[in-house]
Amino acid sequence: MTEYDYWKIFSRMPKKVTIGDITVRDGFQHEEKFISTAAKKFYLEELIFAGCRDIEVTNLGNPFLMPQFKDAEELLAHVRSDRFKQRCQRKGVNYDDITFTVITIREGAVDRAIELRKKGIGPDRLLMMVSTEEEHHFANSGTTLPDYWQEAERCIKKCNDAGMKMCGTVSTIWGSPIGGATDLKDAVKFSKRWLEIGAHDIEHADHDGSASAAEVYRYYSMILDEIPNPDLHIAHFHETKRVASASVLAALQAGITHFEATLGGLGGQPANFLDDCPVKGTGDYYYEDPRYVGLVTLEDTLVQIDEMGIEHGWDVDRVLWLGRQMEKTIGRRLRSEAIINGRTLKEGHPQFARPGLKKRKEKLGENPGQCWPADWNPEPELPEAYRP
Repeated sequence: MTEYDYWKIFSRMPKKVTIGDITVRDGFQHEEKFISTAAKKFYLEELIFAGCRDIEVTNLGNPFLMPQFKDAEELLAHVRSDRFKQRCQRKGVNYDDITFTVITIREGAVDRAIELRKKGIGPDRLLMMVSTEEEHHFANSGTTLPDYWQEAERCIKKCNDAGMKMCGTVSTIWGSPIGGATDLKDAVKFSKRWLEIGAHDIEHADHDGSASAAEVYRYYSMILDEIPNPDLHIAHFHETKRVASASVLAALQAGITHFEATLGGLGGQPANFLDDCPVKGTGDYYYEDPRYVGLVTLEDTLVQIDEMGIEHGWDVDRVLWLGRQMEKTIGRRLRSEAIINGRTLKEGHPQFARPGLKKRKEKLGENPGQCWPADWNPEPELPEAYRP
């Protein structure tokens, strides 16, 4: 007998996942206008109240390069404030369950995080990043790979000594926008190296939407064969070809349990223009049309996972509302389809029914729910030519 149970076909696929949000950091870094500090505070709070427990707050890099994050310390002070902790308590949120992450690509940012920790407003978790393709890595960090690995090893020891955790990101797994094709085996080695030097977990990133579903399934199967604890792995997908939902599904089928996304699918390479002024960012954009840059949308990903019956801990309807607010904040139509079309309702949309069906069936002598003529066999019989 054919087995139709999804979880038996894909034995590693989880029934419960964690979905982190990175809107306020990765999402906003791509915007060419400054998002107000008040708006950032609003979305940090509301995402947590909607169910987020793993959230990126800001980037502690040099604000000269990315002035979108010139309010980094104010945001950290806000989420560490007694007022916010009290609001969490009133909302039934266990504050201690929340992990606040900041991006610290270089050692100076790690040192800044440590100083903030001493002041009582530091993050719980930091993130550094390598690319398996060195030209892409150099464009992002300004260092060679060997030099950066030594820097990362120092930084991990520093942050662990300060009571913080480090996430190591591996990028260009499925290809580089600069160097082209890459080898999945290199990313597996890079992942092992992060853990070897003390990283707490690994973000596996498709930073430019290069991934295809088949290669995503292959890569994460390789990863879980080599490093089997799923809690060590976070899937990070960008959306440039409108196929990232297939990548999410493929990662689930492979056994990945941790994902991250942004409201509206915001995000991408840091902006090199802000408001009315050019800024350094990370240099020239490596894409031609910003409409096709960004991450998987939190709204659509949640609807996808929710309708698969996978537990996730979010208030989906609240997230759909937040997605509609985000379009007002950004001032343009974003990428979520779920905020427009909603969820698939089991009860349907009876308001669109054509009047008169019940009376018509009564007139024809048909029973409610009757699908075919009364003198037909109750079960269809497939012609022999079409049988398996």
